[in-house]
Amino acid sequence: MLRREYRCLALLFAAFVIVPAAETAAQVCPGTTVTTGLRIPLGIAQSSLGNLIVSETGTAVPPHSGRISILTPGGSRRTLIDGLPSGLNDVVEPSGPAGIAMRGRTAYVLIGIGDSVLPGPIPTSHLPNPNVSSPLFSSVLAIHFNEHVEETTAGFTLSMADQQALANGETSTLSNGRGDTIQIELVTNFPDYIQRTDIPTLVRGSNPFALVAAGNQLYVSDGGRNLVWAVDIPRGTHAALTEFAPVTNPLFGVPNLPGGPTVEAVPTGIAYVDHQLLVTLFRGLPFPANTSTVMQVDPSTGAQVPLISGLKTAIGVIEKKDHGDVDYLVLQHSSGGGPFFGGPGVVLRFESPGSASSELANCLTRPSAMVFDEKTGTLYVTEIGGRVVALSIGS
Repeated sequence: MLRREYRCLALLFAAFVIVPAAETAAQVCPGTTVTTGLRIPLGIAQSSLGNLIVSETGTAVPPHSGRISILTPGGSRRTLIDGLPSGLNDVVEPSGPAGIAMRGRTAYVLIGIGDSVLPGPIPTSHLPNPNVSSPLFSSVLAIHFNEHVEETTAGFTLSMADQQALANGETSTLSNGRGDTIQIELVTNFPDYIQRTDIPTLVRGSNPFALVAAGNQLYVSDGGRNLVWAVDIPRGTHAALTEFAPVTNPLFGVPNLPGGPTVEAVPTGIAYVDHQLLVTLFRGLPFPANTSTVMQVDPSTGAQVPLISGLKTAIGVIEKKDHGDVDYLVLQHSSGGGPFFGGPGVVLRFESPGSASSELANCLTRPSAMVFDEKTGTLYVTEIGGRVVALSIGS
């Protein structure tokens, strides 16, 4: 039987055309808008200066509209770098910068699959794009910038010549004409796709979505390949650490609902907590409720066990410590009980992995990532529509 392969994260970004987020009877809305008008923000991190560093995957008119912005907590936005690789994916949505992680004065930025694959002859199948617009799709870039640049820059722009130089292993030093510079390196370049074993003329695309730094390693969730990559930063090498298996589709056979007998894992958010990785599995079409999971993965062996189950479209997880008490915050893209994306996005608090959850916010619109400021007790959440929301949840 022909294996059905779905680009679930691409469908996630186009969710607003499927089912709009609905209101709930008793909303919890503790948030305030930090800024709006971003270019589909998919990743957020915080610098040592307390600013938010946001990756924006691009606009509907690529190529190369990906951008990294610097946001103050008060909402002032400045461009760190523009012109990052971005292209229209196989469902005609922008795909460029995705997850972002800060370590010291370096931002590690994931670049998504872009336009590396095209729709194939069978529904939901894919072919290689012979005219891909960037050699940097499905890669990790390291952007080095000092505090002065973070506080004052008017922005840098990456050219196509810079992209090619990075792909060739060169370091690009960009100047903004004011004496400020940043350095960019290619850390590693994942394969854009692999050949399918059932139909060798077709391919399965990668979809690196989020990353976390730990020591000399980066760990990357790949929603297209259903795995986590381990990246050796000094060597620039990568290897698959663990792969997530599909689960039974509880909605299989329901009239007028797409999807096969199983749903794919679709790993999205990733965190490093107490020498373990926490990975959210979004789950695939038709996105049935109670199948999404937070998995705990041993970064040494790749062994995986469920940590929090019974979720709906989980897309991020954070461990929050308060005077020895440990809570888990889980970001869900939507909260409805049915298939697809019914209901608003929510932030759930779990006092322990097996405990019942409480809702910290249930009025988000297509959230995509979050970061927690321990000093102020503020959770910042990005929304695909271009907004960043600040939720005061306590330290």
